[in-house]
Amino acid sequence: MRKAGNVKNFLQLAMAVCIGLLANLACAAPRSSEVINRDWTFTLGNPPGAQAGDHDTAAWRRADLPHSFSEPYFLGTGFYVGHGWYRKQLDVPAGAIGRRITLEFDGVFQDAVVWVNGQKAGRHVGGYTGFSIDITPYVRAGDNLLAVHVNNEWNARVAPRAGEHQFSGGIYRNVRLVVTDPVHVAWYGTFVTTPQVSDERATVRVQTEVQNDRGGEPVKVELVSEVLDADGKRAAVQRSERVVPAAGVVVYDQTLPEIIGPQLWSPDQPYLYTLVSSLLVDGKPVDRFETPFGIRSIEFTADHGFFLNGKHLYMIGANVHQDHAGWGDGVTDGAARRDVQMIKDAGFNFIRGSHYPHSPAFSRATDEIGLLFWSEAPFWGIGGFGADGSWLSSAYPPDPADRPEFEASVLQQAAEMIRIHRNHPSIVIWSASNEPFFTVDEAMAPMRDFLRRQVDFMRQLDPTRPVAIGGAQRGEIDKLGDVAGYNGDGATLFLDPGIPSMVSEYGSTMVDRPGAYAPGFGLMPDTPDQKANPKPYSWRYPWRSGEALWAGFDHGSIASVEFGSMGFIDYFRLPKRQYHWYRNTYAGVPPPAWPVDGRPAQLRLTASQTRIRGTQGLDDAHLVVTVQDEAGRALSNSPDVTLTIVDGPGKFPTGRSIHFSNTSMVAIRDGQAAITFRSYFAGESVIEATSPGLKPARITITTTGPDPFVPGVSPLAPDQPVVTWPAIARNALADDPVNVSSSRPTSTSGAGTGHAGPMANDGQEQTWWRADANDGSAFWTVDLENLYALHWLSLVMPDELVPGFVVEVSRNGSDWHQVGEGEGGRRTYGIALFEHVDSARFLRIRFPAVTPGHPAMLSEVKVWARPAQERR
Repeated sequence: MRKAGNVKNFLQLAMAVCIGLLANLACAAPRSSEVINRDWTFTLGNPPGAQAGDHDTAAWRRADLPHSFSEPYFLGTGFYVGHGWYRKQLDVPAGAIGRRITLEFDGVFQDAVVWVNGQKAGRHVGGYTGFSIDITPYVRAGDNLLAVHVNNEWNARVAPRAGEHQFSGGIYRNVRLVVTDPVHVAWYGTFVTTPQVSDERATVRVQTEVQNDRGGEPVKVELVSEVLDADGKRAAVQRSERVVPAAGVVVYDQTLPEIIGPQLWSPDQPYLYTLVSSLLVDGKPVDRFETPFGIRSIEFTADHGFFLNGKHLYMIGANVHQDHAGWGDGVTDGAARRDVQMIKDAGFNFIRGSHYPHSPAFSRATDEIGLLFWSEAPFWGIGGFGADGSWLSSAYPPDPADRPEFEASVLQQAAEMIRIHRNHPSIVIWSASNEPFFTVDEAMAPMRDFLRRQVDFMRQLDPTRPVAIGGAQRGEIDKLGDVAGYNGDGATLFLDPGIPSMVSEYGSTMVDRPGAYAPGFGLMPDTPDQKANPKPYSWRYPWRSGEALWAGFDHGSIASVEFGSMGFIDYFRLPKRQYHWYRNTYAGVPPPAWPVDGRPAQLRLTASQTRIRGTQGLDDAHLVVTVQDEAGRALSNSPDVTLTIVDGPGKFPTGRSIHFSNTSMVAIRDGQAAITFRSYFAGESVIEATSPGLKPARITITTTGPDPFVPGVSPLAPDQPVVTWPAIARNALADDPVNVSSSRPTSTSGAGTGHAGPMANDGQEQTWWRADANDGSAFWTVDLENLYALHWLSLVMPDELVPGFVVEVSRNGSDWHQVGEGEGGRRTYGIALFEHVDSARFLRIRFPAVTPGHPAMLSEVKVWARPAQERR
């Protein structure tokens, strides 16, 4: 078996000489970058001395990357929290010694310590951004031991402190072994911008960080920057020469000759150029680094929305989390690309990366497929938070002692996000946050002060893109950045706010597949214009830049399984009917024939592709099994189905087989089940779908690459049972109900001037909602954004003149039932709900009879609740 991590080809690369450099700068140069995802070993826990070569690893198991601590993970509010260790043997040829050898990680959640041959080489804290570790002093020719200690424990001083996602640990993105000359382009060391862009001409500015690790010796380095078009033809070139001090970095700032008649990047034409950065010392090439980029201009305006390349474009898109069924956050590059393609196929032109920096593969896919991308720093909050102790805490630290390190963590990860992703033309905006107003009252002022400083910091790192405040509908934070992103009821509350803005979340349809064939526009149809003149999409005002559906895909959530089920594509990457509504409406693709109830006779097994490229976990195949009748019609019947690898290499997240049931989280629904299949060995894999009494189906997947599968010799994937981890505790008082209504989205029958719906759940009794009608009926509704078991309702009225009311609850916002009432004429009410409501998402206070002098009003509404019983 070949040892992964072998860089024996480095000598050939290092000896390559570029003949006629200026005539042909596309020749090879001495830089080797090899993905080392396969053939690691792993254990949960923190055994002492696990970095040592003589440590006993007999009980460890093989783990190929990308990998998650909680694999296999199929939704659920719990996941493994603690420590884990990874180890791998690296074979370094003698010719690489004397060069610079680094490890590049695309993402480890969230605290990683890297050891080489028993020596600590470096540490990185931050779960969503990549990092580079210089291991040159610790490696030797031949065998080397790489060990990585990871923990995903909640840390009050590390971002994020809160969020509704899941936070499983692991080396869940790619790892590369990179060998360069000591004189080289730094890690993500190029910054390509296009200061002037038109259809006729464009200028390209390049800032290149050149690093000199030659001990004690300054070096004169020539940088040749060449722009190649998509056909590999030179479009521009520029040469510069500087002296780079020993152990120093010099930034070369070049403006290349104008490119005449440039191909401009856009979602309709995602055209990419390549910057080739070549370094020469004494006329000999020492490094060659490639940077794909696009030529385009962007502008967000307060009055006319968004402009791309000087043309108005309304952004229509979806929020996207990264995790997949079974594999959790450990997603291959190919799977990330399929996600992007599914959003594009729905007729969308935009993705909001919720709520953290996504992988380099994801932003590369948005570049190549053609989708605008909002990239977000990992600073966000969650409603109904409790005391510190888990990701259900205050978004910004209540304890002043925690704040300096927490702020440093946010800024560090924001800086890494910008550095890693800044050359992607699809990224048109950086975001500082999502709903950070879910912060304790005493920390709101310092939170706002920090957001101001964070925005300034991010502007300095990249002056070419605006910085957004995502989830800016509460807390007086929307004007702290360049663009405001309003979630939920923000679409109806902030009309023409006087700053560039968009609806960064709308919809939140909580349903399992198949769901309804409907868009789920949420509160956007409640805009005043829509009510007065109900024409289609009236909320798409000229000043609004766009809108993003919540959400693109179902995802794991610490809040509840239901909370994570708001995607228009399910966790297994099968579209709900909502997806087909959008695809039909926006892309003109009619929906498929819906499956019908019938008599199951056979199974059909299909794949996104039948060839997996490479054995390093960069690619996979998405398998779909469909229940059919004898005529081949798709049925909605959902019997148990099992997928089994009957021959050849490969694995599912559960091992060599996976079982689907309509009573399990490993689900078959509406007659279909799906999962992604991987192989870390080359060869043919035969996969069979079976179900009792039905004709089975088979498919063959071929994996290409240098690591052949040898029957009887190559290891087979062991079974990995699905583990139900305990739910993430809210705090030490997790058994006590908490107020889950504060700052949640509201909707009303109407509101008087200066008395909007959110004033009834803003935590301030001196503000209140007041209906806009003096007679008839009125209502105030809060969306708790999750399913809760309701225990107690507390109401405070502005005065004793408020009329009688009834309290109603709903799971879906459509079907209501009454759970309480008040006679009116009082200022405070307490209503017990625990005997009546074990699962509700919406609470409505309805005033059946409003008369002059007795308006419908609410000062403060508090709903005390616990999470509803988790679905299994």
